[in-house]
Amino acid sequence: MSIVTLQLGQCGNQIGFEVFDALFSDAHYHQGLCSKRENEAYQASCKERFFSEEENGVPIARAVLVDMEPKVINQTLSKAAQSGQWKYGQHSCFCQKQGSGNNWAYGYSVHGPRHEESIMNLIQKEVEKCDSLSGFFIIMSMAGGTGSGLGAFVTQNLQDQYSNSLKMNQIIWPYGTGEVIVQNYNSILTLSHLYRSSDALLVHENDAVHKICAKLMNIKQISFSDINQVLAHQLGSVFQPTYSVEGSFHYRRNPLGDLMENLVPHPEFKMLGVRNIPQMSENSLAYSTFTWAGLLKHLRQMLISNAKMEEGINWHVRPPVSGLPTLRGFKDPALYTSWLEPDNAFSVWKTQRAFSKYEKSAALVSNSQFLVKPLDMIVGKAWNMFASKAYIHQYTKFGIEEEDFLDSFTLLEQVIASYCNLRF
Repeated sequence: MSIVTLQLGQCGNQIGFEVFDALFSDAHYHQGLCSKRENEAYQASCKERFFSEEENGVPIARAVLVDMEPKVINQTLSKAAQSGQWKYGQHSCFCQKQGSGNNWAYGYSVHGPRHEESIMNLIQKEVEKCDSLSGFFIIMSMAGGTGSGLGAFVTQNLQDQYSNSLKMNQIIWPYGTGEVIVQNYNSILTLSHLYRSSDALLVHENDAVHKICAKLMNIKQISFSDINQVLAHQLGSVFQPTYSVEGSFHYRRNPLGDLMENLVPHPEFKMLGVRNIPQMSENSLAYSTFTWAGLLKHLRQMLISNAKMEEGINWHVRPPVSGLPTLRGFKDPALYTSWLEPDNAFSVWKTQRAFSKYEKSAALVSNSQFLVKPLDMIVGKAWNMFASKAYIHQYTKFGIEEEDFLDSFTLLEQVIASYCNLRF
């Protein structure tokens, strides 16, 4: 089954390119550490999910690119074409000459309705190329105008027009120090609208990814490209093919559906996070060896201590029970809410095929309380601005009323309360 990816805004398009590049590079990596037959099955499964093929044999990404300014889309198309390995479809893009000025309301209330028909037609054409649609993967930021405002509008339209197809939004959580003065407004409006129309929100925090670049990848001058490559690696490790059941050598057909089934047990809880190990520079990798026992032990402790990377784990937080070098460590009932049995709360996906440059690697996608604190902080900052009516006129002039803000606050405070009240 195929996944149609929507790249929305500057952030969505830049990350989208890195995701497709990582997926293609991994699928065609020469050292898959498995048999030729196994490798070919892996490549075919990856291609069915993310690429269609043109007559000249160059794979085309199953993607729709949308931005309200042409610069980033032109750069993205050019980079893909220059790779010579894959490209975007000739008619898969929509852009205009005027951006959204970091104003959620402008993206949602102006660009959305104005360009709805054109964007939805592009999406429909991409869907029609799929033999079987698994769902939509929507990449967008939370803090800007186009990605967040138009992204929320498009997701809402997908819910209306493709109600039986799954929708997962990959959203970029802004830096805590602030990139845009109204980013907290944009963030609460984005999150509250997506909570109503999306099936799952896969969240990456810029601060956490920045730290991975600095401490694990040893990058001195960190660029957005560096951050996006780390994001793409994490997403690739989740979406690349894995076996459908234990002991089977058939790849699962519906990765989005399987993810939702395992990770979103209730519509009140749909915020997902990704942890991935190992992550390191090429230089460090040459001198490193890994065991499954070591990787899983670290991954489990990262989950328990809410660490985004293995460096700096607090080993004193709920230390693992002795003798847990296997997956049994994740079957501990203490890790999960009381209304879910560990066997239902935890699922393992495996493949013999190595991912990217790592001989052994492990990724963990979890639905947990990891976002309660940052979400509470964003809601608090937005409320402080709202209480003093700061910048509200920038939104009301495009049809977003104070009542809409209050609805967003109410919904997100309920989400925070629901996650906080989970019983362990």
